[in-house]
Parts: sequence; C-alpha cells; structure tokens
Amino acid sequence: MSDLMTTAMIQNPPTLQTGPTGLRPGGVLRQLCDLIPGVMLCIGVTFAATALEHFEAATLGGTWLEALVLAILVGTAVRTAWTPGARWFAGINFSAKTLLEIAVLLLGASVSARAIVAAGPWLLAGIAGVVVLAIGISYGIGRALGLPHRMATLVACGNSICGNSAIAAVAPVIGADGEDVAASIAFTAVLGVIAVLALPLLPALLHLTDLQYGVFAGLTVYAVPQVLAATAPLGAAAVHMGTLVKLVRVLMLGPVVLCLSLLTRRMRDETDEAAPRVTTGDRPQPGRLPLHKLVPWFILGFLALAALRYADLVPHVTLAPIATVANLLTVISMAALGLGTDLKVVAKAGGRVTAAVTLSLLGLAAISLGLIHMLHIS
Repeated sequence: MSDLMTTAMIQNPPTLQTGPTGLRPGGVLRQLCDLIPGVMLCIGVTFAATALEHFEAATLGGTWLEALVLAILVGTAVRTAWTPGARWFAGINFSAKTLLEIAVLLLGASVSARAIVAAGPWLLAGIAGVVVLAIGISYGIGRALGLPHRMATLVACGNSICGNSAIAAVAPVIGADGEDVAASIAFTAVLGVIAVLALPLLPALLHLTDLQYGVFAGLTVYAVPQVLAATAPLGAAAVHMGTLVKLVRVLMLGPVVLCLSLLTRRMRDETDEAAPRVTTGDRPQPGRLPLHKLVPWFILGFLALAALRYADLVPHVTLAPIATVANLLTVISMAALGLGTDLKVVAKAGGRVTAAVTLSLLGLAAISLGLIHMLHIS
C-alpha cells in the first residue's frame, strides 16, 4: 500500500495553494508544515553541492562545475540511491517551482541597462537578431532530432541566451518537467566548459582582433563568469566587450520568456508527453489560458526590477545580497529538480540532447561571426 501511495504522489505531487480558495483557516499552516521535509532535503543537497564546489576550487585551482550543476548531480544521485516517500514531494515541488520563480524575478536587479544602452543601436539590434535567429535554428535542430517541443525549447533558449539561467527561467512558462530541465542543463553545462577551454584558441585560427573575439565570446558563451574566463587571456578590451555583449543577451531573457508565455497554447494542448512528476511549472489544462496567466508574475517582476535598476532606484548596497539570494534559490531549485529526476529518462534523451546542444552552439557561432563581419567590428 505504501508503494502505491508513493507512486501516486510522484505522479501528482502536492502543491501549495496560493489562491483565495487555498486560504482556509488552519489550512495554510498545515500546508507550510507539509513543505518543510522536502525543502530541508533540497537545502541539504544544496549544502553538499556548495561544499563540493569549494573542494573543487581548492584542489583544482578553479571551478569547472558550478554549485548549480553539482546540485542537480547530487540530487540525482540521491534519487538514484533512494526514492523519497510521499511526505517529501510537497517541499520538493515547491522548491522546484516557486523558489525558482522568485530567483528569476531577482535576476532583474543584475541587468545593467545603462551600460547596454551605451553600446550603440546597431550592435544592440544585431545581438537581439542573433538571439532570435539562434532560437529558431536551435529549436528546428532539436525538433529534427526528435526532441519533444518542451525539450527543444529549453535547449534553444539555453544555447541562445544564457545557458542554465535561461533554461531555469523558461521552464516554468512552458510547463517543462524536472527531467527535461536536468537533462538540458547537464549537457549544456558540459558543453559550456568545453567552449570556455577551446574558445581562446580561435583568435589565432580565425584572425580575430581582441574586440572581435570579445563580441564572439559574449554571443556564444553561456554564463557571465564563463565569458570572463574565456576572454581574460586576450586582455581587458576582450573582457569588457565580451561582458557587455553578454549582458545584452541576458536582457533578452525577459522579452523571450514573455513571448513564450503568450505562445504556449500549442504546448498546453499536446497529448504526446506524459504529465510531469516534479515540475518547474504547473502544466495548464488544454484550452484558452486565462488573461491573468498570460504573463507570469515573476517575469513582470523581472522587468520591473530591471527598470528600477536602470532608473538607479535600487540601492547599490543591496545588489550583491540580491544576487546572492537569487543564486542560492536557483541552486536549491536545481537540487529539487535533481531529486525529481529519473536517470533512465535522462540517459534515453542523452544522445539526442547532446547532438542538439552541439549543433545549436555551432550554428550560434556561425551567426555570431556573420554579425561581426556585417558590422565591421575591428
């Protein structure tokens, strides 16, 4: 009987009701208590992942796998060795969805719009065009390789915008499940490390100047720290240009997720994909999406916080703590996704996802080189 109950809870994990109907007397406290076991488990996995990151830095002299990726790996290892019982899934589901949405909202404070505006209209338009074109090409590659719509969308946005952060932000909007997110992030993270190691070899091979290489790295490398690592060998000019271009790509996250939230009816009506177990978003029922759900609350918060940052209304002393909290919540949510990941499903998708991520990155590199030559960046 307990096995049957556990299976039922995995297939339909309990969620915290936040609407008016969920605010019954005594109900909220009980729901909050139900979250504690799963949330504490996710925090424990996060602590282990952070410790591994520090150990990695101390022994190898650098961080090759961030705590965000390690949290998925540790969580997946825990799930492989032990299947959590029903009492754990409310907190795991809450961590994978609500905490992740809060983290995405807080990312808005990290966008430096003033520096982006200073780059000039043509470069800004070119970067936006590259992102849109790359998303379309990458999505097409994923679908051609047989990936489901949600997985293809995650890979496309991860490659074209900002890797793990984009995957994490897009997942709640399209109702992607934890296995899709874990697989996308895992393969994107590995390829991102390879790109950082290989990219500094390209300037000599392709005869790129420091500024050209900075633009190229900013357009192709996934995370801001990885851009810094990839451009540092070529000097300050490459670092500054790479960071600036990367910030523009990050800024594209809000509009892209907003557009996806308006275009997901087809995904909601799909019947060829099983309902998620631990999910990063509530998969809506088929049919017309209510008006108040067209734009996710956390995306509105992201855009509002970015606007406040541009207007210099966010105190500078709070920027570092906000970034720290956003990163911590993201790692906790990734631990939750790991705890909800079935390795057999990830392994089944491994070859196709690897091919999709690799081909998409090569396509992004080609588009980026085209933009550099079109704008005559020297």
